[in-house]
Amino acid sequence: MTDAELPAPRTVVPIEPSLLLAAAFDQAQVTELRHSVTAQARTVGLTGQRLDDFVLAINELITNAVRHGGGRGRLRLWHRGGDLVCEVADHGQGISERRLRDRDRPTPETAGGWGLWLARELSDTMEVDSGDAGTIVRITAALDVRQPASRRPTDG
Repeated sequence: MTDAELPAPRTVVPIEPSLLLAAAFDQAQVTELRHSVTAQARTVGLTGQRLDDFVLAINELITNAVRHGGGRGRLRLWHRGGDLVCEVADHGQGISERRLRDRDRPTPETAGGWGLWLARELSDTMEVDSGDAGTIVRITAALDVRQPASRRPTDG
């Protein structure tokens, strides 16, 4: 076979080209997973306070899955259009309809109940599908949002 007869190199196309991260987790993987999410979110352009907020929202969701969803869960992170999307799923007993409807900020003395509220506040959108077989929470962060420039103090 001569160089002219060599077959063209094959190109492998990923099944889900926008998938950035997919992982099963339990308590032991929470910190490592948070770092992986941060790194992947940076690769698609999420930065600054928006990055910090989105990662905190995801951390709340994975912590909830461990605490209330059977001790483990699954996370998927992907890029869709101009959004970064994260989905956290667990196999717990679900979230009550009353709890899902409650949009009020928990009172400062409340020991629990902050996770979903924080995730909702720190992300652009949040969808929850919950039932006897578990809960799936999907949040998004828009990637093209301009962050305000830092202001320098002025003299005088």
